[in-house]
Amino acid sequence: MLLAVDVGNTNTTLGVFAGDELDAELRLSTRRDWTRDEVAIGFERALALAGRPLQDVRRSVVACVVPPVLSAVVEALVRYAGVEPLVVGPGVRTGMPIRYDPPQDVGADRVVTAVAAWERYGRPGHGVVIVDCGTATTFDVVGPRPEYLGGVIAPGLGIGADALFARAAKLPRIDLTVPRRALGRNTAEAMRSGLVLGHVAMVEGMLARLAGELAFPFVTVATGGFGRVLADHLDAVAFHDDTLVLEGLRILAERNPPDAPPR
Repeated sequence: MLLAVDVGNTNTTLGVFAGDELDAELRLSTRRDWTRDEVAIGFERALALAGRPLQDVRRSVVACVVPPVLSAVVEALVRYAGVEPLVVGPGVRTGMPIRYDPPQDVGADRVVTAVAAWERYGRPGHGVVIVDCGTATTFDVVGPRPEYLGGVIAPGLGIGADALFARAAKLPRIDLTVPRRALGRNTAEAMRSGLVLGHVAMVEGMLARLAGELAFPFVTVATGGFGRVLADHLDAVAFHDDTLVLEGLRILAERNPPDAPPR
């Protein structure tokens, strides 16, 4: 079994693959002070929910955007699963040139989702734009060749809500559901309008700007924790895909077999 691990700023997602099929997807809250043994306990308990012991892992691939956590995850997999994971980073074969300055500054999760989005939704003469609505809302552009051309990074919905609650004494913490109208008739409605519909407007505006700058048409795919909340309200988004990052990790594991010579 292949264990794909995506360590994000808010959540750590585990994907259990049997061949090409995603058998289970499990989520843990990311903790920056995780120890090796705490990671192993968390992974073991999560995998038990899917009926898969940690010791069944034969290969693993890891994308991590939280540097303090990476060593604990790698050490846990080596010690308790007996596998040396493939860590997405410089030197890993992606099949996609990175046109970014410098290339290593692109987050591992963004590279992984770009690879998966192209494989699933790419078509001749078109690029792909991935809108990842997580802790941050990012836009990643893949050209028709394909190659990673760059992107946009904006504060995510959750960050906006936390900032309003923390910095404005009279504003409450609210749930981030989509309001029925833009005009709020009370404080909670007004906040949902500004946060959620305002975020929708930001995404629509950015996609329009990208369409004006790029010399090729593109397909837009939404993903990430808030992707489902927004996708139904974005006319420019053709697809919503929650499993892009896990699928991308599986693809990179295939492209980097254990016996492959180093680059």
